[in-house]
Amino acid sequence: MTSTPFFWPAFTLVLLTFCVMVRMLTSRIAQMKANKIHPQTISTSAELAARIPDTRASDNFRNLFETPVMFYAGMVFAQLTQPGNTVLLAFAWLYVLLRIIHSLIQCSYNKVMHRFYVFFSSIWVLLGIWIVLAFGILK
Repeated sequence: MTSTPFFWPAFTLVLLTFCVMVRMLTSRIAQMKANKIHPQTISTSAELAARIPDTRASDNFRNLFETPVMFYAGMVFAQLTQPGNTVLLAFAWLYVLLRIIHSLIQCSYNKVMHRFYVFFSSIWVLLGIWIVLAFGILK
């Protein structure tokens, strides 16, 4: 049996993405029912934004396909090249924790500066992941 420590942080972030997707769908369907919006009238993102005022969950869902892509690539790279690197694993879990906090803020009270500080911190952690990966390859 092989060790796959970097699978778990990546899996957790995928799980977060599915949770936000469910939140987005339930919120969107509730708003459509409450405002009697026919699905065809919001067939484009511009129409959706004009008719559905609460876009917090959908905005967060979209965010989970931006910088996390670099995280997923880093986890594959880490598993292939440095599966025993505990510093990388700690950075990976810290990144996931920060993304969870970011999602909780954005999907709830959505205070921009709170979200920004968490996002900015996660970017530094992601950069740290890639620096450790690069140094591991250069050794």
